[in-house]
Amino acid sequence: MPWPPGGGADVIARLLGNPVAEALGKPVIIDNRGGAAGNIGAVAAARSPADGYTMVFAYSGTHSINRHLYKDMPFEEKDFAPVIFLTSVPQMLVVNANLPFKSVQDIITAARANPGKLTYGSSGNGAINHLTGQLFSDMADVKLLHVPYKGGGPAAAAVMAGEVDMVFGEPSTLLPHVASGKLRAIATTGAKRSISLPELPTIAEAGVPGYDVTSWNGVLVPAGTPADAIKKLNQEFNKVLANPEMRERLIKIGYEPIGGAPDAFSKHIDAETKKWGPVIKQSGLQIN
Repeated sequence: MPWPPGGGADVIARLLGNPVAEALGKPVIIDNRGGAAGNIGAVAAARSPADGYTMVFAYSGTHSINRHLYKDMPFEEKDFAPVIFLTSVPQMLVVNANLPFKSVQDIITAARANPGKLTYGSSGNGAINHLTGQLFSDMADVKLLHVPYKGGGPAAAAVMAGEVDMVFGEPSTLLPHVASGKLRAIATTGAKRSISLPELPTIAEAGVPGYDVTSWNGVLVPAGTPADAIKKLNQEFNKVLANPEMRERLIKIGYEPIGGAPDAFSKHIDAETKKWGPVIKQSGLQIN
């Protein structure tokens, strides 16, 4: 798990890991290794034995965005073999509940009146929620100050503590704090309203036409892992995703289940990598 405990990636890994462990008859141990927008954990997995006993939680930022951002990447996508596309994840824009902002337009108005004063947290430089905020700033013609943290959980905690004003993040991390009244949900980031949060407007319909960011996640294994092991893992994850109770639980916390064959996930990673290249180039972002 290339992220600290408490973030959206950690939540879904633990949620899906337990039933997969039961099906396999072996424990699924979550090894959190956060840092460098997922690169540290991903490279640790890439260098692990390709024996079917090591999986890595694959995230859109780590496997499609980072290679456009980092001057020196510690791994190539060919270092992995796909297992399954787990879920698609429209993100949420939330603010500290003590702030007066009730809409996307409120944030835009305040940001234009105070350039560079409003802050947003992310799970790290170059992470998708960093770029989500950057794209929002560019498309809304405002200037926000980015503050990176070491994961989605720490970023959410920073908003609640008042260290930063807002965060673009995964619903699984943020919804409990919205429910408790510590955070206020403003909008979602996809092109269409989230099936999990249909009551929230999209950023596009709330004032930034054309805005669209959706993260995703899945499972990879080190390249060279035996085909029968990949097939078995794919089968068991697909069974878990197809379970009506699990689907309902995932949707409730903001994840839209996908599933399917390994090659479908590989094609999606490739398409997303091509999609983000021009966006990042235009932004001028680079991490050394």
